[in-house]
Amino acid sequence: MSNIPWPGLKISGVVEESITDGPGIRTVIFTQGCPHRCPGCHNPQTHDFSAGFYADGEAILASVAENPLIRGVTFSGGEPFCQAQALCELAQRLRDMGKNIWVYSGYTHEELLEKGREEPAVSRLLSLCDVLVDGPYLQAERDLTLTFCGSRNQRIIRLRE
Repeated sequence: MSNIPWPGLKISGVVEESITDGPGIRTVIFTQGCPHRCPGCHNPQTHDFSAGFYADGEAILASVAENPLIRGVTFSGGEPFCQAQALCELAQRLRDMGKNIWVYSGYTHEELLEKGREEPAVSRLLSLCDVLVDGPYLQAERDLTLTFCGSRNQRIIRLRE
């Protein structure tokens, strides 16, 4: 990735081909910064809002476009909804490319709907995503048999049919 920043999108990293963060082969963007700081989090390096780097969104889009195996893109974290405005443009461009979008959040769907009343970008990002995996990771609820979730309290919510 080059050093050309996407407007305001700070990330921890990108995995260009993943099969663990949604169905099919996906690109996963790990946002930087998380207010939840769940004990036992799989990505504790994403918690610090001052760490990470600004994303080269054009390079991410080009990488997705160039790989015919990529079915969709997953926004993970960190907490993607802390950067909802910056992710909206990226999500829109990915949708225009025909890619589906999953987003992982430590907030529940209900909390995000409430948050969206004050922050329109949160509602907009929800409207651009196909699936939300919601809820904080709870170490006491950890279940390795779950598909696409880390703990039993998390839900896979289809936002679009």
